[in-house]
Amino acid sequence: MENQETFENRVDLSGLKEGVERIRTEIGKVIVGQQKMVDLILTAILADGHILLEGVPGVAKTLASKLVAKSISVDFSRLQFTPDLMPSDVLGTSIFNMKSSKFEFKKGPVFSNIVLIDEINRAPAKTQAALFEVMEERQVTVDGQTYTMEAPYIVLATQNPIEQEGTYRLPEAQLDRFLFKIEIDYPGLDDETEILLRQSRRKEDQLTEVSEVLNAKEIKKYRDLLTDIIIDEKLLRYIAEIVHQTRHDQSIYLGASPRASLALLNGSRAFAAIQGRDFVTPDDIKFLAPSVLKHRILLTPEKEMEGASAEEVVNQLVAKIEVPR
Repeated sequence: MENQETFENRVDLSGLKEGVERIRTEIGKVIVGQQKMVDLILTAILADGHILLEGVPGVAKTLASKLVAKSISVDFSRLQFTPDLMPSDVLGTSIFNMKSSKFEFKKGPVFSNIVLIDEINRAPAKTQAALFEVMEERQVTVDGQTYTMEAPYIVLATQNPIEQEGTYRLPEAQLDRFLFKIEIDYPGLDDETEILLRQSRRKEDQLTEVSEVLNAKEIKKYRDLLTDIIIDEKLLRYIAEIVHQTRHDQSIYLGASPRASLALLNGSRAFAAIQGRDFVTPDDIKFLAPSVLKHRILLTPEKEMEGASAEEVVNQLVAKIEVPR
C-alpha cells in the first residue's frame, strides 16, 4: 500500500480523474450504459487520437459523439458524408474577392476542435484522401498554403458495418490513422427499458441536459502529464510483442504497423491516467489491444470464411503471450 500511495502522490491526477467522472455523469444523464465506449472516447481524446465508432443504426453513435463534444468547451463541427461529397466540401475552397481582387480561402467544416463525421464510409476515395493529412499531421495544405489546426483536434467518425449500398471501404492508410475502433452493440434488456423510461419522461432536448466540464487549456495540461505516467520496460516489450505477433500469426494476412505500437503505448498511458493511476498495468494494455488492433489487421480468407472476427483473433493472440510480472 505504501508503494500505491507513493505512486498516487508522484503525479497529481486528481483534477483529471474528477473531470472524467463529471463527464461520465453528464453523458450518463442521456446515454444509458455504454460505459466502455465512453471510457475509450475519453482515453482517445486524452491520448490525442481519432476514433472510429461502428454500430448498426440507432445505437447512439452520433448522439454519444455530440454529448462528448458538448461536455468539452471546444469548437465542434459535423459533416455528413455522402457519395457526391467533394474534397473542397470538407477542407474548404478558395473564393475570388471582387473588392481585393484576390483569392481568399474559405475554411471548411474540418477546421474545428472536435469534428464529427457521420457515416464516413459513404464518401468515395478522393474525399477520404482529403482527410489523410489533417488526421495525421493536424494541418491542411490548399493551393500551397498550410493551415495548422488548433489543439485539441479529434476526428470522431461513425459507420454502419452492415449496410453495403452506397458505401466505400475505408483505405487501410486511413484506418491506421484511427487510434481506436469502438464497436457499439445493442443495449441489454434492462438498459433498453431504462431508455424507454427516460424518454417517456423527457420534456426537453437531450443536449441541453449536458453541461461543459473541461476546456482546451485543461485538456492540454492533462495531456502534458502523460509523459510522467510510468510504464515499465517489460510492458514496452509486451506491447511490442503483441504487435509483432500480428505480423506472424497464421490467421492474419496483414499485420499491424509500428503506429499500432505507439497507439497502444499512448492509449495505455491515457487509460491509466483517467483511472487516477500514474502507472500502466498489463491489464490496461490487454483491455485496449482489441480496440487498437482490430481495424489495423486483415484476416486471411480462410479465417474470414470460418466467420471469425478481427477482435476474436486479437484476443486469442494476446492470450498466448506471457504477461510480464
